[in-house]
Amino acid sequence: MNIVVLIKLVPDLVEELTIDSSGAGLDLTFARWIINEFDDHALEQGILLKEKNGGTVTAIAPDLEGVDDVLFTAAARGADRLIKVKGDFMAANNHALARSFSAIIQKFQADLILTGVQAHNDLDGSAGPLLAECLQLPYVGYIAGVSVNDGKSMLRKEYPGGLLAEMEVTLPAVLGIQAAEQPPRYVAVSKVRQAMKTSSLEEMDASDLGPLGAPTVGRMFQPEATTHAEMIEGSPEEVSAKLVGLFKELGVM
Repeated sequence: MNIVVLIKLVPDLVEELTIDSSGAGLDLTFARWIINEFDDHALEQGILLKEKNGGTVTAIAPDLEGVDDVLFTAAARGADRLIKVKGDFMAANNHALARSFSAIIQKFQADLILTGVQAHNDLDGSAGPLLAECLQLPYVGYIAGVSVNDGKSMLRKEYPGGLLAEMEVTLPAVLGIQAAEQPPRYVAVSKVRQAMKTSSLEEMDASDLGPLGAPTVGRMFQPEATTHAEMIEGSPEEVSAKLVGLFKELGVM
C-alpha cells in the first residue's frame, strides 16, 4: 500500500503573535513553526497502517523553518520517503497548498492520502477537502480509526454523546484524521539523529501558490477587554443573597 501523508506546519501558539505593519496579517518573521497537531495524528495513522498491512509512507511538508527536523522525526517514527516542497509558503493559503501538493501527489499513485482534519490557522477551509477536490478523489473527515482490506477502507467516526459510525470508502481516497488509533509515538533525539544520517530529503518545487481562493482580510485587531469578572465576597449566606439579587435584576428569577 502506498500511503502519502500531507504535513502542515503552523505557528506555535506558545509564542506571542503580533499583527504586522499592514494591520491585515500576522507578523510571522520570528514565528516558530511546528507540526500541526492533527497532521501529527495523520502521520501516526499512516505508520500504523503500514505496520499492519505493509507498504510505504511518504511524508510531504512545505519548506518552512524547522521542516527538516519534522521530516527526519517522521523518518525516525517509520516514514519511508521524505519530501520537502520548496516555495514561498509564508503567506500561502490552503487553496494554494492543495493545488501545489496535488500536483506532487499525483506522481506517487497513492492508495491513501492522509492529512489532519483541520489546523488552527485555517481561514479558507481545511486542506483535506480542497486536496480531494484537486485530485478528484472522495474525502471523509473527522476519522478516528482506519482499516484497509481488498481495495477498500473501513473508517470510524466519533460523534458527540459517545456515538460511533462506520463507513466504507473505495480507494484511492483522502482522509482527514482527527485522532490516530494510538497517540503519536515518541522518538528519542538519538533516533532522530540516526535518521538524519540514514534518510535523505527529496526536494520538489511548489507550483501555483497564488492567493486565489483566499479570503480578503481588511483589518486585524487584538482582543480588547470590555468587562471584567466581579468577585463576590462574604459569607455563604451573603454571597447567596447577592446572587439572588443579581438574578432578579437580570430577570431570570
